[in-house]
Amino acid sequence: MSPFPKLRTLARRVALATLILAAAGLAAAPAQAQAQRVQTPYAKPKVLFDMYLDHPDKMATALYWVRSFVNPLTEAPYSFFDEDMKVIVLLHGTEIVTVARKNEARYAEVVQRMRYYAERGVKFRVCGLALADYGYTPEELQPFVEVAPSAMTELVHWQNQGYALVMPQVVDKKLSIEAIR
Repeated sequence: MSPFPKLRTLARRVALATLILAAAGLAAAPAQAQAQRVQTPYAKPKVLFDMYLDHPDKMATALYWVRSFVNPLTEAPYSFFDEDMKVIVLLHGTEIVTVARKNEARYAEVVQRMRYYAERGVKFRVCGLALADYGYTPEELQPFVEVAPSAMTELVHWQNQGYALVMPQVVDKKLSIEAIR
């Protein structure tokens, strides 16, 4: 027999009360058959995509960030017009070579996608300092590209104008979706 019978009885009562409360909580919570889809009431967006990639081949993947931003907002239920959104893509890493005309054949798919978004009003800007570092002149770039004085001054300027900053993360994919599902 326990030297503390009152404590043992108290512990049983606490355990019973806990079970009763837990059961009541489970009964009160409705079962969810699936995740709930939400329609966030987005306002007219202003965004600056800061591209600084360690390999130009990653630009194809980085452009999916632009797609993931623009496409849902131009489709129902939002149905924004292109002029309702202000989108800037700032290039100042190795991806600069993708907008050099001499590299168009190598990066044809990337250039085609950038040209498509540029026609929809997305501004593509290149850092003038990085442009010089790569040995290019503005005349050597695609015609949809604008040259800014510096990526850093652009970042500060547009954020001061209320633009949200998005910095695409492009990692080397080690697993397929099928492998980890």
